[in-house]
Amino acid sequence: MLGRTPTRGWTTERMPRQDGRTFVVTGASGGLGLATATALAGAGARVVVAVRNVDKGRAVIEGVPGDFVVRRLDVADLSSVSAFADETERVDVLVNNAGVMSLPRSRTVDGFETQLATNHLGHFALTNLLLPRLTDRVVTIGSDAHRSGVLDVADLFFDRRPYRPYAAYAASKLANVSFLGELQRRLTAAGSTLRSVGAHPGYTSTGIQVSTGSPAFNRIGALGNRVVGMPVARGVQPALFAATMDVPGNSYFGPHGPMELWGSPVPVGRSEMASDPDLAKELWARSESLTGISWPL
Repeated sequence: MLGRTPTRGWTTERMPRQDGRTFVVTGASGGLGLATATALAGAGARVVVAVRNVDKGRAVIEGVPGDFVVRRLDVADLSSVSAFADETERVDVLVNNAGVMSLPRSRTVDGFETQLATNHLGHFALTNLLLPRLTDRVVTIGSDAHRSGVLDVADLFFDRRPYRPYAAYAASKLANVSFLGELQRRLTAAGSTLRSVGAHPGYTSTGIQVSTGSPAFNRIGALGNRVVGMPVARGVQPALFAATMDVPGNSYFGPHGPMELWGSPVPVGRSEMASDPDLAKELWARSESLTGISWPL
């Protein structure tokens, strides 16, 4: 069941019932992912909690009312993504939420730079593998950090450019926002009724800001969490709005307040690079080449 798009002032309490619908939420063992999963389950949905650590996933939902299924998924490992998709049947909504932020340079088991692999490539692969089994929409969680991101499709892993942790993070979030637009264009061209939408949480106090691998970044993140961060219950609202309300494809939502740092969900803009369809096509082609997973429709 979908609700009509309301005016500013929307809160989770206005989210429509989701009885009979199945959601997959990646990275749902904490922070925004867990808040998304529990809110959806509270509205009657069946929620697949897709997490790297199954024991942790089970622990965080223990005692929480709702229909949960905890399954292993490491979006930074393409073999894990493929295994998860192979075992997944009908899904109404996929929420691509899992992410990392400002990590020191490292590589995944597939040889990819970790931030781009986790935030974009894993979700790119998962989305394409699950599209034939989806009935409603894909929700991609971006960040306003995408505005400072620069995508060099020929150097996605910063092999030729100096690697800076936050620059790599911003580039990965730019990839997210670029991806959601190109996904909708492809769905429309294929005559599909599926929708690709996105959201960002503004500045929400979660563990991602203090799990960067840099003590200095962690201290800055902890200070930001205390001074300007929204509580998770408020920061999750744009994602829930995008996942449950009757909104058009290629919509992107964020907080309504100054600099989109906090507030209730409203449609928000995106950077010039994020809106460039030619760049998005190049990124898509490169992502297919890297993951070995192609458009399924």
